[in-house]
Amino acid sequence: MRNEEIYKELVAICGEKNVLRDEPLKDHTLVKIGGKADLLVMPETYEAVAQVIRLKEAHQLPFTLLGNGSNVIVLDGGIRGIVMQFKHLARLRVEGNQLIAQGGANIKDASRLACENSLTGLEFACGIPGSIGGAMVMNAGAYGGEVKDVIDHVKVVTQQGELRTLKKEELELGYRTSIISKNKDIVLEAAFALEAGDQAAIKEKMADLTFQRESKQPLEYPSVGSVFKRPPGYFAGKLIQDSGLQGKGVGGAEVSTKHAGFIINKNNATAADYIATIEMVRKKVKETFGVELELEAKIVGEEVK
Repeated sequence: MRNEEIYKELVAICGEKNVLRDEPLKDHTLVKIGGKADLLVMPETYEAVAQVIRLKEAHQLPFTLLGNGSNVIVLDGGIRGIVMQFKHLARLRVEGNQLIAQGGANIKDASRLACENSLTGLEFACGIPGSIGGAMVMNAGAYGGEVKDVIDHVKVVTQQGELRTLKKEELELGYRTSIISKNKDIVLEAAFALEAGDQAAIKEKMADLTFQRESKQPLEYPSVGSVFKRPPGYFAGKLIQDSGLQGKGVGGAEVSTKHAGFIINKNNATAADYIATIEMVRKKVKETFGVELELEAKIVGEEVK
């Protein structure tokens, strides 16, 4: 099936304004890196998501879910086939003590809405830059809290284009993992079970966590966030710092001098710069401490040919 025919089918499902051809993905990732997507689709309904999945399955098309681009490195050659982003599926609402968030919403915005409604439980997420979908896939957490503490159920589309609801006990949430990740399901919506709380206390806790984050993390530069998973018994940032790598990098990428667990796009870095900096860090930490750092960020796409 040729790209033009795929394009027409996607337009029929999502509308012309929601299907972009040869779209630079550096404009859609927080690290501001990445080549072009053949076709970027932004569905407006859950059924449209399911239809796109069924289309890609029927024609065996390459498919990538980009989320909000917070924890992903898109290679310089871009991504073939269909790339999906949930720009239009980002609504949030409160029903009693439940907060219901669409997959494309930012989890930090969910945290703020919970606070506005005097609901406690999502304070830990006030500084996490990822989408609800990404947070569910990897059981995101920070400052002693994580998604599995407050999730009630999730609506997903399977890789066969079926709509399903998964209860908490079906999610298999662990450290940076879930059944959603294993099955490659697509998160449409998540419902969080929160508790009534004191708004002033919730605000104070969020202000404290925000201060901790802003004082320690290099938020003034584009980055993928935390690059590496926490190795058992260690902290990745401390290992990198103690390896003397802060301020070092390749091309426009650099290990942050503010927080060694972050690699920043300091000066128009390419994905090649960023990946080379990651490999430099992994090699040095392995040589110095014998610890193998595992990526938390995802690498997608192709190298330049």
